[in-house]
Amino acid sequence: MLPITIIVLLLSFTLAPMPIGTLMLFLLGAALLIVGMGFFSLGADIAMMPMGDQMGRKLGASGKVAVIALVCFLIGVTVTIAEPDLQVLARQVPAVPDMVIILTVAAGVGVFLLVSMLRTRFGVPLQYALIGMYIIVFILSIFVPNEFLAVAFDSGGVTTGPITVPFIMALGTGLASIKGKDEDNFGMVAVCSVGPILAVMILGLIYRSSEVAYTPFTIPAVFSSQDVGEQFLRGLPTYLKEVFLGLLPIVLFFLVFQMVSIRLKRRPLIKIGVGILYTFIGLVLFLTGANIGFMPAGHYLGETLAAGTPSWVLIPIGMVVGYFIVAAEPAVHVLNKQVEEVTSGAIPQKAIGLSLSIGVAVSIGISMLRVWLHIPIYFFLVPGYLIALALTFFVPKIFTAIAFDSGGVASGPMTATFLLPFAMGACLALGGDVLMDAFGVVAMVAMTPLITIQILGLFYQRKLKRTRDVTAEEELLLTDDIIDYTEEVETDV
Repeated sequence: MLPITIIVLLLSFTLAPMPIGTLMLFLLGAALLIVGMGFFSLGADIAMMPMGDQMGRKLGASGKVAVIALVCFLIGVTVTIAEPDLQVLARQVPAVPDMVIILTVAAGVGVFLLVSMLRTRFGVPLQYALIGMYIIVFILSIFVPNEFLAVAFDSGGVTTGPITVPFIMALGTGLASIKGKDEDNFGMVAVCSVGPILAVMILGLIYRSSEVAYTPFTIPAVFSSQDVGEQFLRGLPTYLKEVFLGLLPIVLFFLVFQMVSIRLKRRPLIKIGVGILYTFIGLVLFLTGANIGFMPAGHYLGETLAAGTPSWVLIPIGMVVGYFIVAAEPAVHVLNKQVEEVTSGAIPQKAIGLSLSIGVAVSIGISMLRVWLHIPIYFFLVPGYLIALALTFFVPKIFTAIAFDSGGVASGPMTATFLLPFAMGACLALGGDVLMDAFGVVAMVAMTPLITIQILGLFYQRKLKRTRDVTAEEELLLTDDIIDYTEEVETDV
């Protein structure tokens, strides 16, 4: 959190003077994010990941495909319904009732979690599954109203949030341990991210409404430290409820599995219970800090910078913010740790983290360019996904799986509560259409890591080949030395 806090402070003292109340909201929000991140990371390690892994192993070992399919669908639907980021997205599409959006997206995740499980079970390569899915997405997008297009692609990112990602990733690892290969430890989040995109596109075709509009964001009036405290206390019950409802289905599913098949002993069960409590506390603090503290600051900075500086300045500032803010996404740490564990340290966390930061920096730079010049998102998404899918033929399969997972992981609550408001504020100041120009930030953040991490895979492959070539050369030299030595001995004899 330190880099992004310093950046916001520097901007507030120079290019974008910020009201003291908004600045205090941001600083208290940053403090809550730090504490919340600590609790969440600990809870994910000792509860969320073990729960998902155990359930995945039991599902993978079961021979009843119909039962597994039903369970995966129900898990996908129930876990997604209460995802906090999805609530934010639903409120931005007033032409469609919130619950219609939420249930549509949840059904999309449920169906594609089922598809992902079947892919792993029957050994379908992730590369060909993704190519087929995105061909359908882009064919369907031709017929979808423009107002729904950015929202549809954004929905693919927001649904894979901090509640669902650790659990779904661990579920995939458990399934892969029974039926899959190393690369099958990843890819479940990637497949689940496609479901909401298709579901919202279909919804757009059904509604075809001209009433889709942006609900203006209002920066709260805060004049004293007491007002700051009241803002957080007022928002706290909302996030307590959201996180409770988000974790409840996961806990209930695990308890059913515990009673039917897992049957853990008392000590590990207590440990998981404590971990769930840590996860709950961490997410409540994190989401309260992000939504109450970061959203007003992001919106104000974007609007003030766009109004008070040359428009092109938004691009480098947005890239710097994007580079550092991805490190504050809770699920990014889960992904990095799992990558290092699955590959036994061959792919270090630092390399994945750097690739993600570069990817998000590029995506925010492009998003600010879109806001400035009003470029349709289609001109970036189509070539971006074509490049990402083309790279799948040249990189190691595990990097493809990690890359497509990372897209959903990087576009979490920090994107929804800081980067998206930043783009919205800038768009309003420049007189653009928020739904057409600002929305799509989440989609861009979800797309660019697909390319940067696969490029990392190319470098990794090249380095591995070079290492093998050096080893082979050393072996050849050693063989020549042995032959020379043998000939010398024979001559002496």
